[in-house]
Amino acid sequence: MIGDMQLHTREWGTGDRLAVLVHGMMSDHRTWRRLAPLLADRGYRVIAVDLRGHGLSARGDDADTAAAPAAGGAPDAPGPDAAPDPAARPVRPNGAPEDRYRPEHLAQDLVDTLPPDAELALGHSLGGLALSLAVDRLRPRRAVYSDPAWSVRAPGRGLDPAGFSWFRTAAREQIAALNPRWDEEDVDIELATLALWDPTTGAGLSHLAGRSLLPERPVVPSLVQLADPSFLVGPRDAAELRLRGFEVRTVAGAGHTIHRDDFDGFVSSLDGWI
Repeated sequence: MIGDMQLHTREWGTGDRLAVLVHGMMSDHRTWRRLAPLLADRGYRVIAVDLRGHGLSARGDDADTAAAPAAGGAPDAPGPDAAPDPAARPVRPNGAPEDRYRPEHLAQDLVDTLPPDAELALGHSLGGLALSLAVDRLRPRRAVYSDPAWSVRAPGRGLDPAGFSWFRTAAREQIAALNPRWDEEDVDIELATLALWDPTTGAGLSHLAGRSLLPERPVVPSLVQLADPSFLVGPRDAAELRLRGFEVRTVAGAGHTIHRDDFDGFVSSLDGWI
């Protein structure tokens, strides 16, 4: 049995409203370096997690998984861009990657770590998939899914999850070339987060290849925010999500990591939701 765990978290702000943020594959809480302070300035207390296999969270196995203080404990490093010490991250090698990184475990980690009833929950990519599987238990007032991983490419077809492993050794020039609209600071943060990322995380999605993972209905009022174009939620799926009761908005010209490609467009598309 794969154990669930308390995830490493980073907090900003002390407001009365709570926002929780869940990053995508290969990233960690530092991806929210601009959004989290903005939300804090708007009166939120913000909690961002490191998913298992990312950042300072453990990698998951069948052992005791108390990897980090639960949300509400002491915040970690004083600044959102502080570089974590890789030696501080628990490494738990037991369990095959396709088992320990299954989306249901990622979702349970969120439930075990985050307080319920947040004002806002926002997940990007893999974090959006995990959030959608946990939302019925977290019960935020509003949920935002930013280009969520609601489809998984089959091996050999486009960017299938197993193909992400090469990013682990990518040079700065490669990251910058793939993401020409990113700030230099985001490129630097991406390199730092890749150094902490377990590249086998994609194996946890292998059993879902070729399947649609669209939620049947929004458990809470929900916004789906899409890249232009999105390789995870195509036009047909976007139309289906609208029929199922989701609000769907596209950020024109933005790539998959919308909050880094076009931060102003990202925030504008959240009008009425934050």
